[in-house]
Amino acid sequence: MADWSAWIGREEARSDRVDAGQLGRWLATLDREAPADDSVPQGFHWCLCLPDAPTASLGPDGHPRRDDSPASFLPPLPQPRRMWASSKVEFIAPLRAGQVIERLSRVQAVTEKSGSSGNLVFVDVAHETVGDGQLAVREVQTLVYRDAPPPGTPPAPPAPGEGQFDPTGWTSVRSVTPSEPLLLRYSALTFNSHRIHYDLPYAQNEEGYRGLVVHGPLTATLLLDLARRELGDNALRTFSFRGVSPAICGEQLHLAMRDSDAGWELGAFASDGRQVMSASAA
Repeated sequence: MADWSAWIGREEARSDRVDAGQLGRWLATLDREAPADDSVPQGFHWCLCLPDAPTASLGPDGHPRRDDSPASFLPPLPQPRRMWASSKVEFIAPLRAGQVIERLSRVQAVTEKSGSSGNLVFVDVAHETVGDGQLAVREVQTLVYRDAPPPGTPPAPPAPGEGQFDPTGWTSVRSVTPSEPLLLRYSALTFNSHRIHYDLPYAQNEEGYRGLVVHGPLTATLLLDLARRELGDNALRTFSFRGVSPAICGEQLHLAMRDSDAGWELGAFASDGRQVMSASAA
């Protein structure tokens, strides 16, 4: 097991501004209206304080290359496949249009595990997002790095089966079909050049997916929008999500929400009932 302790506690600070044009494009991407006041909808913070690595410094997958220099915020793990596995978000105060944004990010933990698909490394990154000097969002994001699938591995996820999503027991259900323009717009809004979201030959032939992969935070944003439809703007205090299985572009996605003992349970499901994401909110 490699020693990544030198990266624990490593910090990165970034600044930004809530730009009205960018916010308008985010709203247009999601086919929704702006809140009645000047508040920024929950989930927009994923479009702020983004890594701005030069194109020449990107790796084969479209992510910025990592190395063992002091300037490398994330460790240079040998596993080539990267995914946003989960997040735990605390919404403390709504962001506002025009605010100056500061974000401090800190590597909290690097954990190696062995799974059925090989070695996995989980990197926990804690973020604090501040708007005009006021703490607005606190988040712990977990990235997972894994080995490339061996030759002959069936494409992931499996093709839709004969089952169906069962809405029984869910109080609110909305169905959407993520399209190529939606994925392209979200990649642009988040400055995300990971090729699994727009390069179909790469996604299929290099990373072994059955099609273009819907961004994890995009699915999470769609779940936040479902909560907004039920509860109103900026109603959540906490929101946690975990990716269970990839969502594929062009395939129907069922978003569901219901009451739970701790608040609300949310989930995203493929057409055959395969769970794509689990989430909870309060």
